[in-house]
This record gives sequence, structure tokens and C-alpha cells, in this order.
Amino acid sequence: MTAYFNGLVLTEAGARPGVAELRLPEVGPGQVRVRVRAAGVCHSDLSMVNGTIRPSFPLVLGHEAAGEVVEVGAHVTRAAVGDHVVLNWQPACRTCWFCEQGEPWLCSTSSGVASLENGVTLDGVPVHVALGLGAFAEQVVAPENAVIKVPPALPLELAALLSCGVLTGAGAVRNTAQVRPGESVVVIGLGGVGLSVVAAARAAGAGQVIAVDVTEAKKSLAEAAGATDFVVSSDTLSKDIRGRTSGRGADHAFECVGRAATIRAAWRATRRGGKVTVVGMGSNDDQVSLSALDIFSSARTLRSSVYGSADFDLEIPRLADDVLTGRLPLDHLITDRITLPEIPEAFDRMSRGEGARSVVTL
Repeated sequence: MTAYFNGLVLTEAGARPGVAELRLPEVGPGQVRVRVRAAGVCHSDLSMVNGTIRPSFPLVLGHEAAGEVVEVGAHVTRAAVGDHVVLNWQPACRTCWFCEQGEPWLCSTSSGVASLENGVTLDGVPVHVALGLGAFAEQVVAPENAVIKVPPALPLELAALLSCGVLTGAGAVRNTAQVRPGESVVVIGLGGVGLSVVAAARAAGAGQVIAVDVTEAKKSLAEAAGATDFVVSSDTLSKDIRGRTSGRGADHAFECVGRAATIRAAWRATRRGGKVTVVGMGSNDDQVSLSALDIFSSARTLRSSVYGSADFDLEIPRLADDVLTGRLPLDHLITDRITLPEIPEAFDRMSRGEGARSVVTL
């Protein structure tokens, strides 16, 4: 069955995306068609607009989403019509070397895929979809391993956040850094991912969660997420953090911006022997410089967290259960509810550092 749908299309980097009517391919074996009900506006989408990530064009944006399965192809076993599902923009092949080593977040088949061809314009021009999904759209056709069932009781606008921002932030805390009860945590950058780190750190039992951003406007959001302290970033940030952590620095620092300057700030804010986890995705030419002596004498660990170091098929159902039981509240993350035509304004707010997550409801 051929499906026509509206999607937010970007024609080239730097252009203003706009809504266009498109045609989905028919559902083939091993594929599902999902009616998108909610989609979060993630910084990775903005990175495709401003050229930090370089996909193919024309491009249907969006990848953080949830919806309802409306059609399944032959041999599909993971989902049935009517299921509520979260979309996974990096589905694991389960057969490559990384997957077999228990690291599906580094899957060599899906990692680094900025866009795939999937659909056409009404004029017959091939369309690409962001991160294999193109979820700023009324419908998507995706392989069955890109959908993960969630309980119908979970509101789909919250389920959408699990697809990227919350899984990335919570996974960084739980899987990559493995924050333990009573430890101190610094979170630099309070977008949707950073606020998810704050919430997950509190849920993990962190004794102190110090939230850092460039503007005082993020303080109320940080406190709603569970921050015990809030600091406006400055040249004296490491001194401010040490003053709040008995002079040592934090046990953990999470960098959720993706810039060399904030990675260095996270490094300096962490105690000797502490852990620095880079969650933000930066540009290729932004170089981080640390002295060889500092690396040796500080005994700190510096590592990144890709997609929360998570096995998505296991982690997303756990997160859904945590949200439903109240262990991981997420309502504070949604600061704007918008429609497809309003997404460009949401990108503008994100560029200015305003709010947490804008969620498109369809």
C-alpha cells in the first residue's frame, strides 16, 4: 500500500526546512510502517541543518520518536499492528564484531549512517531520511529491528524522549560512568540530554548533582530534574566546583555540549582519580589539549558515551518501566509542544540555549 505523508524536508545545509508532501515506499519483508505520534527536537537534527553532520539531500529530518505500528511486512516478529513503539535510529545488526562483543551501540553496520534513501517527492525525486528514520513526519517505514515495543500506558510524547535524549543521558550515568550512591556529579550543558543526565544521576543515588549552564534561566529546569546545586559557567568553574566538593572536585563530570573548552572544564572540575564522560558530539576540527603530566598525575579517566553505551532493546523497556513507576520522572523535559511547521522555530530556541525539549505531536 503506497502511503502519502507530510514531512519536514531540508534541501541543503543552512537552508530553512519546510513541510512537504512525500510518498513512502511500500512495506517490504522485515519492515514496519509506523504512524508517528510524537517526536523530540534533538541537537543532532540541528547539526544536520547547520552542516556539522553532512547527510544527503533532500532530507526528512527527525530521529527521536515514538508511534503506533500500522502495517507490518512478511516475516516480522518484533511488532504487530497496534503496538506502541519507540523508534531506534541505530538498530544493531547483532552479527558484526562489536555486536558480538556485547557493544551494540558501536554496531559497524548502523554507526555513522547520517542518512538513507527512503521515499520520494511527489515529483519523483528520491528523498533521504535522517539517521535512517526521518521521523519529523506523519509516517515512517523502517526495518523491524528499528522499533522497540513500550507499554501502552506510557504517554507517547514521553516514549519519544527515550529514543535518543533520555537513553543517551541515562545510559551515560548507568552504563558508561556507573555512578554509585553517594558520589558527586557535575553536569555541564543542560539541554535535553544534560537534564536527562541530572535526572538519572539522582535516580542512581548520587549525593550531590551540580548542574552547570551558561545562563541562570536553566536553574529551574535543573532543579526540577533533581540537581542539588546550580552554577553559571565562568572562568572560575573548576574553583566553584571544588568549593562545593570539599576542595577535591567531583567524582564524575559529564560534558553534554561537545566542545573542547567544556571538555577541558569538565576535566578540571573532576577530582584526582575521577571520571570524565563526554556525552556531547563535537566537530572534527575542535581539538582538546591536555598536558601529558596532567593526564598522568591526575589519574582521571576520560571517555565518551556513545548512545548511552546501551543495548537499546533491553534499556528502553527498562527506562519505560522507570518512567511509569516514577523512578525516572521526565515531564520537566518537555518545555514546548509544537507542530511540524513550528520545528524551525524550535531549532532557533535550541541555538539560543532556551528550554529543554520541544516535542512535535502529530
